[in-house]
Amino acid sequence: MKIGLVGLGRMGAAMSQRFREQGFDVVGWDQNPSTNDVLAKVGLRIAANARAVAAEAEIVISIITEDHGVRRLFTGPEGFLTADVEGKLFIDMSTLQPMTGREIAPIVEAKGARLIESPVLGTIPQVRDGKLLALVGGRTEDIERARPVLEKLTRRIVYMGPNGSGYAMKLAVNLGLGAYIQALAEALALGVKQGLALDQMLEVLQESSIASRWLANKVGVLKGGKDAMTLDICTLRKDIMSAVATGALSGVPMPLSAGTVTALSAAVAGGFGDRDLAELPGFLRSSMVQNFD
Repeated sequence: MKIGLVGLGRMGAAMSQRFREQGFDVVGWDQNPSTNDVLAKVGLRIAANARAVAAEAEIVISIITEDHGVRRLFTGPEGFLTADVEGKLFIDMSTLQPMTGREIAPIVEAKGARLIESPVLGTIPQVRDGKLLALVGGRTEDIERARPVLEKLTRRIVYMGPNGSGYAMKLAVNLGLGAYIQALAEALALGVKQGLALDQMLEVLQESSIASRWLANKVGVLKGGKDAMTLDICTLRKDIMSAVATGALSGVPMPLSAGTVTALSAAVAGGFGDRDLAELPGFLRSSMVQNFD
């Protein structure tokens, strides 16, 4: 089976390697020429553009950053749908607003193809081990067609409902993560201002009711160290903004989330946008907490 993969950032590049290791014929493309050059040097066959990927592959996977980019990827002048896509299956793994999936799916179907969404939970190590969690939305028959491909990346495939449902679940997860990190940032800032030692606070929190796998994995970064990037602050900000926009259209008030966007925006403005989200608490303490001493 020939798989197309568009969006060769950290996750996309790791997926391309995983698919090739699993015996798939993969053709890829990224809008960044330097990214294409790097991956071509390690053996990935690079197409001329998104249209060329769609023309060649049977199943086309996309994983890029934001809603407008995905719309352009499908409907732009060199987009997927400018090729003959009759009978092809598209799997979008981006983190988008649910309305984007509901908007694009009928456009794809009008061209004789199908679209499902499959945003995932997990990071690079889970890609390499095939242990992601897929949150899938779309027609059930299309999901069954995608299963042999998705199973190579995932420990579990969860069907959430029709198009848009997978995106909604991913936003709900990231919304909770953003609120958790913001609350943790404020808790640590309060404790430090009261004279508590950061290391001791983190030790106690790991045995408290707010302990989590995320916290355990990020203790080193929370102490000021460095670790492999999971999700950057700028991307989390985009996801929370998408969730707030979706809430506004759905009549769901989100005061906590709006406050989280404010903190994330301050971090982006302060030059932390490309840093791991676990560095947000450090930014809050260093740049946002007032000094009354």
